[in-house]
Amino acid sequence: MTLQAALSPMQRSRGEAFASFALSGGRMRLGDLRQAGSAKAILPHVGAVPEVVFLNTSGGLTGGDRLSYGVTLGDGACVVATTQTAERAYFSNQGAARVDVSLSVGEGGWIDWLPQETILFDGSNLVRHTRIDLGARAGCLALEAVVLGRAAMGETVARLAFRDRREIWAGDRPVHIEPLFLDDAGLQAGAATLGGARAFASVVMVCPDAGDLLAPLRAVLTVEGVVAAASAYDGRLTLRMMAGDGWPLRQQIARALHVLRRGAALPRVWQIGRD
Repeated sequence: MTLQAALSPMQRSRGEAFASFALSGGRMRLGDLRQAGSAKAILPHVGAVPEVVFLNTSGGLTGGDRLSYGVTLGDGACVVATTQTAERAYFSNQGAARVDVSLSVGEGGWIDWLPQETILFDGSNLVRHTRIDLGARAGCLALEAVVLGRAAMGETVARLAFRDRREIWAGDRPVHIEPLFLDDAGLQAGAATLGGARAFASVVMVCPDAGDLLAPLRAVLTVEGVVAAASAYDGRLTLRMMAGDGWPLRQQIARALHVLRRGAALPRVWQIGRD
């Protein structure tokens, strides 16, 4: 191998998927659908509320990859958006992978953003930014879940760089800003960070009556091996969870979403039942 070949940058994946919906004649109708590169948007026929399932066909992310998902909803439109499977961030020796999610909800609309978990492998480097913009009287339910390696495969994570930022805005007013930075030192910081947990998740719900769901939500935070706490204030409910493995966390997420979605079934691609 020549020196030039050894120093040549490796091929990186690029992907962008976007969908828009509008309420017309009492039905939700697809407006624009755009997809390029490794990102795809699948629209299964599931009922009155459309589902958008995003998919990264590259099989995972590593340094230099770029992935972008977007949904725009017109006034009164409601959509559930999720991912086809867990996203995986692999070892990187050439910088960070980046994922951008942009969701815009028109007046009186609603979006459930319920991606499946992100699995961070040893040596991964991921930057992710999620922004939800809400119009007047619009609301949302947003989930993010992270798993550090696969316990069933005996994997451990000792090195990583993970920068995650979630923002929810109502017009020009920030409703929820949640930055997270996790690195090698953070993994070893004990109770000050994850306290040995391998999986963690955060759920945010924004709507005027979100606080009414706090008591029934707390009543289902009972999955063994999961530490969870929820609070609500001024039209915003937040739930945070930690677990020693991804499976009990996933079970607890399913129970919580059953309450927060008022009994609606999980997106079909989740393929998990309530116990």
